[in-house]
Amino acid sequence: MLPALTMGDPAGIGPELTALAWKASQERNDAFLWIGDPVLLKGLVPVRIVLSPEEAAAVFRDAVPVMPITLPKPVVPGQPDGAMAPGIIGSIEMATRLALEGSVSAVVTNPISKFVLKEAGFGFPGHTEFLASLCGVAGEEIMMLASPRLRVVPVTVHVSLRNALEMLSIQRIVQVGRALAQALRQDFGLAQPRIAVAGLNPHAGEGGVMGMEEQTIIQPAIEALRRDGVDVTGPYPPDTLFTDLARPLYDAALCMYHDQALIPLKTLDMATGVNVTLGLPIIRTSPDHGTAFSIAGKGLATRPACSLR
Repeated sequence: MLPALTMGDPAGIGPELTALAWKASQERNDAFLWIGDPVLLKGLVPVRIVLSPEEAAAVFRDAVPVMPITLPKPVVPGQPDGAMAPGIIGSIEMATRLALEGSVSAVVTNPISKFVLKEAGFGFPGHTEFLASLCGVAGEEIMMLASPRLRVVPVTVHVSLRNALEMLSIQRIVQVGRALAQALRQDFGLAQPRIAVAGLNPHAGEGGVMGMEEQTIIQPAIEALRRDGVDVTGPYPPDTLFTDLARPLYDAALCMYHDQALIPLKTLDMATGVNVTLGLPIIRTSPDHGTAFSIAGKGLATRPACSLR
């Protein structure tokens, strides 16, 4: 089986990255299926319309196999348009359905604009939550950003920092920590994964001088995870957890909120970072960057969005 690659926002760099991914994968015949409007790829790469994933594998050496979704009007690169929202959403829905049916091996999502979809009435904060709903596991989804240099998982994700603090709880940290440990064993082949937990406050609270959450929430969660047999340590001061000396000491960092996790990952390894959604019954990955409207259509997107395998 081959993975399905979604269209993403058509005004972004998704079409260019799809073309680059095909060129990079063509010689190895690491086939994938693209779900989107074939007009977006014309002039970039050869395109072949297919009706099933099985057809896609047969034509991949010669062209990008496309299961078509027709957009309502021409796309202007760099100019997002809410009229495209149904097509963007439809691409994600089709790819997920194929994965749940077992017709494709995984879903790889090109970048979307959360603002564009929200303006069109989309009721989810982002890809991650939408995919969980489509898969019937809403609330169980967990976002991991992974690269050769670092793996991070935020306990709270697409909410404001104020709401993230209100959502932080012993139960939530334990839930995410258990899922992370299982994923590291099951998906990354680590027999005894080591998880480092970031503190919430400066200096991890400095013994309560700079905040009590480490003592009242994070430490009890760590102790619960240890009782489950998870190799977990911390809480560590967030400003030293991601240094060159610290990173070799753990396999993944469990962070308290979105930017605490994503800023170090993207600073260290933006080029090869991949977003992996844990907790789904399907495999889903995506690039760790956005739509890049400012460079769309200018030939400046110079590498594939992410590994398709």
